[in-house]
Amino acid sequence: MKKYLRLMVEVVLGLLLAGALAFGYWSYTGKTHAMHELTDASEGMSEAQEELDKLTKELAETKEKVDELEPAAKELAAVKDSFANGVVLQDYEAFIKAQKGQIISERQLGLGALRLLTKGAQDPETVSAFQKALEMAEWSSRLKSICAAQNALAAAGQKVKVLADCAAEKEAGHGKKGGHAVHWDYAGEMGPENWGDEFPTCGKGLKQSPLNITGPFEKSKDTLVVNYKEGPLKILNNGHTIQVNVEPGSTLKINKDVYNLLQFHFHRPSEEQIDGKPMAMVAHFVHKNAEGKLAVLGVLLNEGKDNEAINVLWDNAPKSEGPEVMPEKVKFNPTSLVPAALTHYSYEGSLTTPPCTEGVNFYILKTTVDIAKKQVADFPFKRNARPVQPLNGRKINAN
Repeated sequence: MKKYLRLMVEVVLGLLLAGALAFGYWSYTGKTHAMHELTDASEGMSEAQEELDKLTKELAETKEKVDELEPAAKELAAVKDSFANGVVLQDYEAFIKAQKGQIISERQLGLGALRLLTKGAQDPETVSAFQKALEMAEWSSRLKSICAAQNALAAAGQKVKVLADCAAEKEAGHGKKGGHAVHWDYAGEMGPENWGDEFPTCGKGLKQSPLNITGPFEKSKDTLVVNYKEGPLKILNNGHTIQVNVEPGSTLKINKDVYNLLQFHFHRPSEEQIDGKPMAMVAHFVHKNAEGKLAVLGVLLNEGKDNEAINVLWDNAPKSEGPEVMPEKVKFNPTSLVPAALTHYSYEGSLTTPPCTEGVNFYILKTTVDIAKKQVADFPFKRNARPVQPLNGRKINAN
């Protein structure tokens, strides 16, 4: 009996020991799980605190920006109140109507700005004014006007694709090379062979300029009459060329159609080639008619004698990129760069700089104009010429 009693006691003690061990294990694992959960919660709290600190900092920075913009917002509100009666808009509209000839894009842009201040961004006439300014602007040379019009339309809720340069200029504020998200150039990553990546027409267009001018030629039926006038010299270095903007009044008559001279600029060497050979430089005179059609008169500059007209331009041209300058008491007549004989080659092409818009009629004069070797060397761009483009079945005319 004692033997069985002892065995029962041992069994009970074994069970109690096993239970104690099991309870201890469960207690340990529970505490461990709780510790893990507590650790995870602690880490979550840390991350949440970091996110809260980040948001608090961003909120403080945003408040600072709002505080900085508040005076400008008050100034803008005051300006809008000043124009609200519409008198200035009426006066400007009367001034525009009194102008002879085509309204330039900058004045159309000014009209849009006055409408924006007077009638607001949702007014259809405001939108129309900016759209007209955009249509009238000469793409290759008046980027600021184009950007202003595009950004105004975008701000008014219109569906308009803003140029990469315009969007970048808005962010950077100055339009310098380093500030552009996309900056086309004549060499490197954004050289002519890559323009099509950002400006599709440059890569896919079938009527691109410049061309290698070579026969056989079709007979040209066009007659040209140049009527350029002297005016104040307005010259700039736009980072790609030296350009001269021209006051309204200078015209090129093609048959019975009158084109207004907007500006002229230079390429080194000449973009156009004659039988595979470029000249030292070329001057491109850019014109637009009342319907918005563009025509370019090209004057090939051959290395030879000193050119007095070029001396005037080079002496007053900015050496580095910047805004237009107008030297005091300096007058210039674009006719001084155009030969008397207007026999020419002609073809349908495009702007030779991005966005390479097509539908531009080119007239390349056969008679060249001299430019001295030193004057070529003094031009601030060693090379700013787009390579010649495929003919793609086009006919080149000649007279």
